[in-house]
Amino acid sequence: FGSSHLGTRARGSLQRPREFHADLHAQRGGAMATKPIKSLEADEQRLHRIRITLTSRNVKSLEKVCADLIAGAREKELQVAGPVRLPTRILRLVVRKSPNGEGTNTYDRWEMRIHKRLIDLHSPS
Repeated sequence: FGSSHLGTRARGSLQRPREFHADLHAQRGGAMATKPIKSLEADEQRLHRIRITLTSRNVKSLEKVCADLIAGAREKELQVAGPVRLPTRILRLVVRKSPNGEGTNTYDRWEMRIHKRLIDLHSPS
């Protein structure tokens, strides 16, 4: 494109220059119509949201802690959501049994399962 095309629109378009639109905006008072915005601070003052994430290798102890937390929250009359059971993360490790690399290629397969629970508490302040 040459310098003659700078600042111009496509041929045949009948558009007014930017200065016209700025003047028109100033004539109308310069303000656009706005909606009243809800105050988020007022909502947060009314409700505290607490999210607790628990992880463990032992399912039984994890479920016991979840039950204790939920029982304690219900005693305080908090609104409880959960426990939400999130997917178990399985960490796998495959290791050669022989220390020096000789002999039959035999492997040990170790895995550690990490269980995860999510509890949401909602308390009015």
